[in-house]
Amino acid sequence: MTSFLVLLAVICSILLGLVVLVQNPKGGGLAVGFQGAQQIGGVQRTTDFLEKATWYLAIGVFVLCLLSASQYASERPDAGMPETEAATGAAEGGGDTTATQ
Repeated sequence: MTSFLVLLAVICSILLGLVVLVQNPKGGGLAVGFQGAQQIGGVQRTTDFLEKATWYLAIGVFVLCLLSASQYASERPDAGMPETEAATGAAEGGGDTTATQ
């Protein structure tokens, strides 16, 4: 499940990068190529689509990163602890593993 979420996050990140690169920082972007279509509103629809796609993809990447991190943490309960603390915690709270006779 974690691998699937990471794969989705990578795909969304690549798409987000492509959508951002298509945009022009001054508001033109891909819409500049459609100068003749201004009468029918093609330019405005293109810029609206690119802006919405940017927001949706950014939110998607954020949510997928949070979900994959929580999924990874639930699969490995000691994932957040350094190795020395994990070993100490296991020795202190893990009970006595020596045989008593």
